[in-house]
Amino acid sequence: MADLDKTYRPDSVEDRRYAEWEAQGAFAPADSGAGPGEANGQPYTIVIPPPNVTGSLHMGHALNNTLQDILTRYHRMRGDRTLWQPGTDHAGIATQMVVERMLEAEGVKRRDLGREKFVERIWDWKAESGGTITRQLRKLGASCDWSRERFTMDEGLSKAVVKVFVDLHRQGLIYRDKRLVNWDPKLHTAISDLEVEQRETRGKMWYFKYPIEDRDGEYVTVGTTRPETMLGDTGVAVHPDDDRYKDLVGRHCMLPLVGRRIPIVADEYADPEKGSGAVKVTPAHDFNDFEVGKRQNLDVVNIFDENAHVNENAPEKYRGMERFAARDAVLADLEALGLLDRVEDNDMTVPHGDRSGVVIEPWLMDQWFVDAKTLAQPAIEAVESGKTRFVPQQWENTYFEWMRNIQPWCVSRQLWWGHQIPAWFGPDGHVFVEMTEDEAHVAARAHYGNPVPLERDPDVLDTWFSSALWPFSTLGWPDETPELDRHYPTDVLVTGFDIIFFWVARMMMMGLHFMDEVPFHTVYIHALVRDEKGQKMSKSKGNVIDPLELVEKFGADALRFTLTAFAAQGRDVKLSESRVEGYRNFCTKIWNAARFCDMNDCRPLADFNPESVNLTLNKWIVGKVAEAEAAMRGALEAYRFNDAAGVLYAFTWNTYCDWYLEFAKPVFAGDDEAAKAETRATAAWALDQIVTLLHPIMPFITEELWQTRAERALPLISTPWPQYAESLIDAVANGEMDWVVRLISQVRAVRAEMNVPPGAKIPLALKDAGPAARAALDTHNDLILRLARLSEATSLDGGVPKGAVQDVIDEATLVLPIADVIDLAAEQARLEKEIAKQDAEITRFEKKLANEKFVANAPEAVVETEREKLGEAQATRQRLKDALKRLMAAA
Repeated sequence: MADLDKTYRPDSVEDRRYAEWEAQGAFAPADSGAGPGEANGQPYTIVIPPPNVTGSLHMGHALNNTLQDILTRYHRMRGDRTLWQPGTDHAGIATQMVVERMLEAEGVKRRDLGREKFVERIWDWKAESGGTITRQLRKLGASCDWSRERFTMDEGLSKAVVKVFVDLHRQGLIYRDKRLVNWDPKLHTAISDLEVEQRETRGKMWYFKYPIEDRDGEYVTVGTTRPETMLGDTGVAVHPDDDRYKDLVGRHCMLPLVGRRIPIVADEYADPEKGSGAVKVTPAHDFNDFEVGKRQNLDVVNIFDENAHVNENAPEKYRGMERFAARDAVLADLEALGLLDRVEDNDMTVPHGDRSGVVIEPWLMDQWFVDAKTLAQPAIEAVESGKTRFVPQQWENTYFEWMRNIQPWCVSRQLWWGHQIPAWFGPDGHVFVEMTEDEAHVAARAHYGNPVPLERDPDVLDTWFSSALWPFSTLGWPDETPELDRHYPTDVLVTGFDIIFFWVARMMMMGLHFMDEVPFHTVYIHALVRDEKGQKMSKSKGNVIDPLELVEKFGADALRFTLTAFAAQGRDVKLSESRVEGYRNFCTKIWNAARFCDMNDCRPLADFNPESVNLTLNKWIVGKVAEAEAAMRGALEAYRFNDAAGVLYAFTWNTYCDWYLEFAKPVFAGDDEAAKAETRATAAWALDQIVTLLHPIMPFITEELWQTRAERALPLISTPWPQYAESLIDAVANGEMDWVVRLISQVRAVRAEMNVPPGAKIPLALKDAGPAARAALDTHNDLILRLARLSEATSLDGGVPKGAVQDVIDEATLVLPIADVIDLAAEQARLEKEIAKQDAEITRFEKKLANEKFVANAPEAVVETEREKLGEAQATRQRLKDALKRLMAAA
């Protein structure tokens, strides 16, 4: 036990306390033998969304991991065998690019090194620099079981990946096919839809005339935003109900520049209302056209190579041209032939690689695909039947929309870093998919009748493939481990909405297929962290807030509490430095309350029994502790994190610090030694409960106060969660003290509204009060006079004097004569001026929100902010009007 410093300094506490927790094995589940506690609780498991090994902590990570840590610490204290499984993702493209750039600085290219040496360099880089984000998560206070940290490329997870691929292939659920992929011509790999960034741009729509076969001088006009791809056209599509083209369906037109005869087909993809109503079809270079081509049995002509240069399938003139140079040449040649009909401006989105920044090319190539449609069916049923639920529930609609329209999942990537596909090709191209190369040779010998050379597929698997196995591969699968038996299925997944399809859905598919159970019972989807104006954070806007800078400036607890307080379901978090500073002040308030207790000898007593207190004041605060715990627990278990924070903030700052400790001061200064002793013990006990209840959200300051103020059997992180008997809530004590708090609060509010000088003491008369109110007024008269700054507080049986304002409290009326301390006429003029000001603000906000263009074009968060401001202005106006009404009645 030691005296508390005058101020709380997070920088002297956080690293020290975190190191102690790690050394104690406090993050390990009780069943592991490493952590404290008994192994008799229910398993509770969260798997961390594995951050990229290349990553650094951003505000999204800070929110996501704060919420996971709150749940983890809460369930650990509740006695559950709690595992928060950590790990990182190998992040194929991102990591390969980091190391390639590092090599380029040394004047070395990846292909100069060769695959084996390059992959070795990546492992070297990971050993040296790959732990950045896990160190940063520690700074945030994340209490993961780091002894179980996994990496998607470690030996155990790699074994799981290979087994899943081989099993799915044998079940016919993984196959090789020639389909369109998102091709990055700079990185030379297919990329997932998640790695494609859609950029809005003002482009052009070019209209070409294709000559109709055997109809001299007649053309069909088609529109395109990509003229260069016309070299690969194999058809023209029109809508079957479009009367303009009915006589052309089944005929052919001639493809200019190429001379290819291509059919005119009827397909509902063509939109009669858009452009000319006829569309060119390039199955090899457009995802929609590929589907049209399949339906209409059109040829597929690929005109680009891996660099997006025109290949040998186009006329000789264009071969070797870069795609945009080919565009210029095609346009010039069509115009020279008189076949360029018109050009229009066109607002459009163009896909770019989020890593390379280049325009992505839909490209036809042999790739490995997962039959996602088959795997999706049980995953859809699991959410429909409630085996897994989404919170907030509306995200189920997003999940269903994606899953019911799911396409084959391309899982091969043309990279060197990642899980190399376990497939070997024989001399004739026959493929052997096996667990090891030796097994592939055995299979090849059985197939060919003699040994043959095999060549392994050079591609690696999509990063999301290994991530899809995360909930069970991290627990030891395919081996039958105790951890797998105990902690699968996991309890809750905390993640962002942007990866519901890319990760959540795929974990659902893989978990159900390989474990026969959903991977988690609940998916909590948190919102985005935006800036204080509701704008999305981005480097280009210069509004990115670095969580580590806020931790450095205000402490991790202040940041964690801020994120939690604003983490309302379905609403984005609007973050500003001033808000974090505000919750740093909350830390200061708690610290000062502890110092006040110490200075008044309020020390925790090991044998204190809250049911034994006698004073109404102490019965009241004991009951308020029980109420706060119940409300906080209910909020957490419903994933209403903001409500949990709000309950604890209001109880700590208002009920305990502003009211209870103020009410206790006369007791501490009095002569009743028994009352003093009971109140000191109660104040210390209630502060301990506050520290305990706040620990999941604010772990550092609470652990420091817990261990500094008394000798403890266990650190706070391992201390059991408190359980309170319902009998602790005393309705009579609650009613009496709550009434005193409301009375003082209402008097203060009236004083503020009427601009009564702070130093002026005014009388209070309580009119028409019942027996309980009169008794409370008498019992707590000294407190009421001091805290409401009154000259007297009495009951009133007669009429209301002139110059007195009135307010209602339950059955009684508060009567406050103020004519002697303020100028009623001047105050009336001030209130009228303030009301007019609010009227103008309300009109301004209403006009803005009535502007359809503003509402349609502004970000949703900005519109929501304007609505909030309107609501605040309306509430302020109503409060001012009520005050004016009271003032005029007094006059």
